Order: sequence, then structure tokens, then C-alpha cells
Amino acid sequence: MKKSAIKPFFTILREANPSPQTELEYTTVFELLAAVLLSAQATDVGVNKATRKLFPVANTPQAILDLGLEGLESYIKTIGLYRSKAKHLMETCRILVERHGSKVPDTREALEALPGVGRKTANVVLNVAFGQPTMAVDTHIFRVSNRTGLAPGKTPLEVEKQLLQRVPAEFAVDSHHWLILLGRYVCQARKPKCWECLVAAQCDFKPKSEAPK
Repeated sequence: MKKSAIKPFFTILREANPSPQTELEYTTVFELLAAVLLSAQATDVGVNKATRKLFPVANTPQAILDLGLEGLESYIKTIGLYRSKAKHLMETCRILVERHGSKVPDTREALEALPGVGRKTANVVLNVAFGQPTMAVDTHIFRVSNRTGLAPGKTPLEVEKQLLQRVPAEFAVDSHHWLILLGRYVCQARKPKCWECLVAAQCDFKPKSEAPK
């Protein structure tokens, strides 16, 4: 994608959705961290179904610890990899209580030191909770960035670095939401819905797919 197309690309996405939000449901920074940790290789819809039952009962690090491992597992067993995720979340809660006064830290280093929290999860929390212009590259953003030519890269980290370089500052905080939603609902893996895409004119993908007849 030519540099001259990038600003129009994001301007169009912003006009269509001025205040994009994560589709994970949360009311506190800790709930967001827990939801993102649980969302690895799972859908936001599936995570929301589980956390709608979990969070009213336990939505602080200490409350999760008080549930115990089996208790936590009983709430999240519908989510893929729930056993390992439960262990990670319990250990994360212990660290938050013991080292951070039960508060979620706002630095990448401290976040990535938490079990089950990798670079992508840290980027989501830094962006959504703390308003930092990070790029959480998931499968949708990776696909959209490569397919459109916006930020080509062979690995998520390569794509992340390209996005940080190429996305204009005015769009930086919200851009990863727009890209996720574009990938989830329009620029889908098997067949992108180019005929529905608002930014098809800026996109390098050829040939554009046509609407089913």
C-alpha cells in the first residue's frame, strides 16, 4: 500500500466507526486483563459467555484466588485450553496481590512478567486500558496488514513494527480495533468480502472478490 493511501484508509474507517471498542466485555482493568488472558485461541463470544458468570462472583485478584483452581476452572471450562489458562490466571492473581497491590501494572515489562501474558495481551491492556498507541497483532490484524499491503511481515512482530512505523499518529490508539473488526467481519480468511469493504480502493489485494450471485 502506497504511503499516500494510508491516511485515507484510516480516515474512512474512523468515519464509519469513530469510537471503536474491544468486543470483550469488562468493567475494570483487571477484568480486561483476565478476559484477554482467557481469549488466546478462543473467540471473544466464548470468553464473554464465561466471564458473564465469573465476574459477578469474582472480579478481583483476591476473589479469583479465593475461588481456588477447581472453582475457577468450573467457570471457564467452556473455553479452549481452560486448564492451563486457569493456572496462569491464578498465578497472575497471586503476583498482582503480592507485588502490585492487586492493581494491574501499566508497563510492558511488568505485564509480560505475568504468567500467560505475552506481547499481544500486554499490547491490548496497554492500549485499551491505558490509551497507549500499541499494536496487538492477532490473526485478523496479521492477515489484513499483509493482504492489504498496509504492513507486510512474515511474523506478528514484523507486522507490529511496520504498523508502528506506517500508521499516522492521529489513528494510532484506535487503529488496531479498526483492523481487527475489518478482519473479523469483512476481510475474512477464506474469502474477503471486497464488495462490502469501505477501503477496497486503498487496498492492494488483487483480484478483488465479487459478491455471490
